[in-house]
Amino acid sequence: MRVLVLGADGYLGWPTALHLSHRGHAVGAVDSFVRRQYDYELGVSSLVPIGQLHRRIKVWEEISGLSIDPFVGDLNDPGFVFDTLRTFRPDAIVHFAEQRSAPYSMIDRAHAVYTQVNNVVGNLNLLFAMAEIDRNIHLVKLGTMGEYGTPNIDIEEGFIEITHRGRTDTLPFPKQPGSYYHLSKVHDSNNIMFACRIWGLRSTDLNQGVVYGQETDETLLHPELATRFDYDGVFGTVLNRFCVQAVAGHPLTVYGAGGQTRGMLNIRDTLACVELALENPAAEGEYRVFNQFTESFSIRELAEKVADAFSGKVEIATVPNPRVEKEEHYYRAAHTKLLDLGLIPHLLDRTTIASMLAVAERYRDRIDLGTIAPSADWRDPSVRGQKASSLP
Repeated sequence: MRVLVLGADGYLGWPTALHLSHRGHAVGAVDSFVRRQYDYELGVSSLVPIGQLHRRIKVWEEISGLSIDPFVGDLNDPGFVFDTLRTFRPDAIVHFAEQRSAPYSMIDRAHAVYTQVNNVVGNLNLLFAMAEIDRNIHLVKLGTMGEYGTPNIDIEEGFIEITHRGRTDTLPFPKQPGSYYHLSKVHDSNNIMFACRIWGLRSTDLNQGVVYGQETDETLLHPELATRFDYDGVFGTVLNRFCVQAVAGHPLTVYGAGGQTRGMLNIRDTLACVELALENPAAEGEYRVFNQFTESFSIRELAEKVADAFSGKVEIATVPNPRVEKEEHYYRAAHTKLLDLGLIPHLLDRTTIASMLAVAERYRDRIDLGTIAPSADWRDPSVRGQKASSLP
């Protein structure tokens, strides 16, 4: 299969490109390198140093004998999108190429507008290119469980059967996104569903939970094949942050009551889920949704798990929550479709956390605790600058 991976220089895009190449697919790697520019803008960096995309591709070719075709450009440039699809002629597209941070989208007006324009317009350009060039291309789009929010009912996989005034229909599950980033993903889902219905495109929307882990079978083959490990207050994920704080001797900072519960999955399971979606494509005109996570944990539970796995003494501290969210809530989400296709989950245990702590220990000289504190306040965007010139 010919698979075009969009956002292939990123945390998940890079190991996905390697994995699919290793599995025998012809892989094209698309990126604008804007994720690296966010680091420069914010004064942060990945804990694990990462090489340039072309260098990493060269190392992969030397080790595996397999090639990956790089395409450098921006999805917001329709000419680039159309030219890339015409050149590579993919059977499937895996779409990671969006600004993925909720805190980044909530910094101020400029960052909110940038996030929505970058994500929604880039995705629209892709849909139009697929409709014009090849409507048989299967789009595997990385969405987010954050589209749903935290309703006081069970979350279904994309759709829910509603009976209203004696009539019944299956409708998209109601969305309650918690940031302008998550809202951009809702717009994406609506646009993709519309394109499938009107143009007969085929798409799988992977509503992904919070991903943890930094090592995969392919990235472990050589240090220069490593992917990112983000722990800062804008792009860092909570488990990464806790592991870095433990190694640095800093209290594990739990936002608010700590009862915020989210679906989570191991990075290896992300690769497996993408591959399962590719191997079992959506039908012509079908828009389907898979909830892509394996377990659910509260923030407090994650802090306790890290404290339990760490060999030294760890303090867990409560700090004011910069987000507007329920800190104690009901959370039960369906996630059976990928299991039905054969997913065998890697569950979060002491061994997995110990491996993440080992990564943090290995690069502890690169830890900058000054970047961990939250820099965006959901409640008051007026307290920050609104200079669009600071954006990539």
